[in-house]
Amino acid sequence: MKKITLNIALAVSLTMVACGAAKEKTVIDTDIIKPVIITEATLHDTDDPAIWVNPNDPAQSMIIGTDKDVDGALYAFDLNGKVIEERTVRGLKRPNNVDIEYGLVIGNDTVDIAVTGERFTHNMRVFALPEMKPIDNGGIPVFEGEEGAEFRGLMGVALYKRPTDGAIFAIMGRKTGPVDGTYLWQYLLEGTAEGTVKATLVRKFGYFSGVKEIEAIAVDNELGFVYYSDENVGVKKYYADPEMGNKELALFGKSTFLDDNEGISIFDAGNGKGFILVSDQQANQFQIFSREGTADNPHQHELLKTIKVSTNESDGSEISNVAFNDTFKHGIFVAMSDNRTFQYYKVEDILGELLKK
Repeated sequence: MKKITLNIALAVSLTMVACGAAKEKTVIDTDIIKPVIITEATLHDTDDPAIWVNPNDPAQSMIIGTDKDVDGALYAFDLNGKVIEERTVRGLKRPNNVDIEYGLVIGNDTVDIAVTGERFTHNMRVFALPEMKPIDNGGIPVFEGEEGAEFRGLMGVALYKRPTDGAIFAIMGRKTGPVDGTYLWQYLLEGTAEGTVKATLVRKFGYFSGVKEIEAIAVDNELGFVYYSDENVGVKKYYADPEMGNKELALFGKSTFLDDNEGISIFDAGNGKGFILVSDQQANQFQIFSREGTADNPHQHELLKTIKVSTNESDGSEISNVAFNDTFKHGIFVAMSDNRTFQYYKVEDILGELLKK
């Protein structure tokens, strides 16, 4: 679901000491952090948000959120939590997760895209932002050749833009899959002469414990890593570039969650540093890990802090460091709640003293 926000000049500069965060003792906040805005309710069942940053006017940015049902939708919200009806896509067949990427080349143009998966059609859906115009010919089949609806039932999605050549990839997950290291499938997205998008399978990767499922996926574009939640087991880390191989680089959060480790979002604090936020779903809290690892091991992600929030049973979340408006001067954190809403938090309320490190 979740991915680091595109670094643009409008992003605020947030710094922290290079070696201090990893050695910090874990802090558990007992106070419940409240959102500053709660969106209008969807019809069915919210699951996962993504943030589209308007490059011309960040105050006109949008939150795109899934409403998972056989009569589901991708909802577009403004920064006040109001539904933008003309940009909301309805009639989707149970879209679970959504992600956003910037600058896909299609012909002589480039477009920003939102990607989701329909669990009941086994199709990837691609929409051009900000209009949310479909550019996928009605859907792109994925996990072809897999037997059984559950092995093709789309859930997680994360987009990766390779810095070296600008190639954009979609990493797709499903309701269940094999334990042999091929749970996630990665597709290269390319524009066509007809103005649509095609997807080419380039890799199968990702070990699965077999315990529950893998849904939440997040990509760190800048550092080149993909993370996913193997629920009830921990968060696993791989290279996002398919040419870097399929070695598992880390497994963290193995014993710190009440039950399911779920939605993942990545905060960029500058210079390769920052935080990985993971939903402790049944505890109604988020655990915050170091993004950069330790001085000795970049793949050792220490737990820095646990925060209580007002979201209930949160599946998905997203965070951005962009200065959007007077309310979200240091960025926004968006989390799904099971009352059919998404909740908007100030980044400084979520990260607190970690922003000063």
